[in-house]
Amino acid sequence: MNAPVDMLARSTDSRLGIIDCDVHPYPKAGALNAYLSERWRNHLATYGKFNCGPYADRGTYPRFSPNTCRRDAWPPGGGMPGSDVGFIRDQLLDPYNIAYGVLEPLLGGNASRNLDEAAALCGAMNDWQAHEFVDEEPRLRASILIPSEDADASIKEIEKRAGDWRFAQIQLGSKTSEPLGRRRYWPIFAAAEANGLSIGLHVGGTQNSAPSAGGWPQFYLEDHHVLVHSMQNQAASLILEGVFDAFPKLKVVLIEGGFAWAPQLGWRLDAHWLKMRDEAPLKRKPSEYMRSNLWFATQPVEEPEHPDDLRQVFEWIGWDRMVYSSDYPHWDFDDPNLAFRFQMSETEKKMLFRDNALDVYTFR
Repeated sequence: MNAPVDMLARSTDSRLGIIDCDVHPYPKAGALNAYLSERWRNHLATYGKFNCGPYADRGTYPRFSPNTCRRDAWPPGGGMPGSDVGFIRDQLLDPYNIAYGVLEPLLGGNASRNLDEAAALCGAMNDWQAHEFVDEEPRLRASILIPSEDADASIKEIEKRAGDWRFAQIQLGSKTSEPLGRRRYWPIFAAAEANGLSIGLHVGGTQNSAPSAGGWPQFYLEDHHVLVHSMQNQAASLILEGVFDAFPKLKVVLIEGGFAWAPQLGWRLDAHWLKMRDEAPLKRKPSEYMRSNLWFATQPVEEPEHPDDLRQVFEWIGWDRMVYSSDYPHWDFDDPNLAFRFQMSETEKKMLFRDNALDVYTFR
């Protein structure tokens, strides 16, 4: 299949088009069966999906009900929010001038304890994204889902999709069996770097233990907040365990995990590392890797009392590190016209809404 003509050239004009780095697709009923072998269709019908996580039979407001989505995002023709390409086009792509929308499936395919099942589900979900979303609407681009706890199967899936224009990144979850800096995951990073693909580290994933370092929270509010901690932990692990020294061209986008914590993390890691650098003999200060290998998606955007305080956070992190994301069709969707309540120059707008993403993602 030939790639479409590039729809988004670099320009000083910020009106040319927005890149949305977080669009969530959902399958229509039974859609994934078309991409699963008979063996795995029968397996799922008999045993179900063997997820690694605590949310069995739980669906509390608002993250899980109804399906985490905006009330107005349910397609008029039926199906789940995010399942109708035409409705995504009408509700997101056209009205907001979205040039590219990066799909971030949250379907648990890479969270199964059964690694063979995880590999089969990831492959099916990748085919499903490509055929039923990107082929139908080339402004959408898929993410390569991988069974990250199985490095060999992950590499096989990456190499299968790497030359396909429909895929813009590799997707991982921020909750993994071990911190991502551990050597067991390095073959995945080697394959990503070798194929010129970034890692989209989306909040969520497997959960083998309590979400908080202090144990199980009592309230949904706590549970929702500590998702951010998984992002901080992964950023620290990737940096301190030497991933970016081993793979200096690797690009990692932290998606839907907030970002105001990033400057403080960099400052604190630098202070600790200067005292204990013999334990983690990095080539540079930790904060320097945050400026060269990490990017931060904006949703859920921070909302300080004084909007210019948010501008200061952008400047601390670096304007070239920020990429726009909407989280469509979820209930906390960030409208690009309303989410940023401070003044931006044309140069800053085009960096945030377009050019930074062009530097990170693979759009062919």
